[in-house]
Amino acid sequence: MRNCLALALAAMTWSGSLSAQDAHAPATRTKAPTPVATPVMTRALPEYPGKEAQVAVIEYPPGAVAQLHHRDAHVFVYVLEGSLVMGLKDSPVVNLSPGQSWYEGPHDVHTVGRNASQTEPAKFVVFFLKDAGKPAVIPGE
Repeated sequence: MRNCLALALAAMTWSGSLSAQDAHAPATRTKAPTPVATPVMTRALPEYPGKEAQVAVIEYPPGAVAQLHHRDAHVFVYVLEGSLVMGLKDSPVVNLSPGQSWYEGPHDVHTVGRNASQTEPAKFVVFFLKDAGKPAVIPGE
């Protein structure tokens, strides 16, 4: 089960695809560092048949960016270190600091997810409440 979570979380890293604007950038451009996911646990919830909880620690190196994604899950984030910039489709972008939290619903599209700093790492705990066996992260819209 840990491998499934690791693969699903890895899918949320920057895809390396370029926008039309990026296509005109100098050839020396490098892609942003990718977030690193460390699975903590996955637990079936017998009181809620077909549901499971997953917990992971996500580390964003300086300048890290997550790709556009959504989740078929309730997602709760708690920031441990650093500062994050997060945004959902049709919602304002927010800056999160240690001790602050964030929520994504099952139908939200996560359009912005990045480390606010180019020099300091950021780290947060993420808790997923989702259908058992389904991926925690679904790339794209």
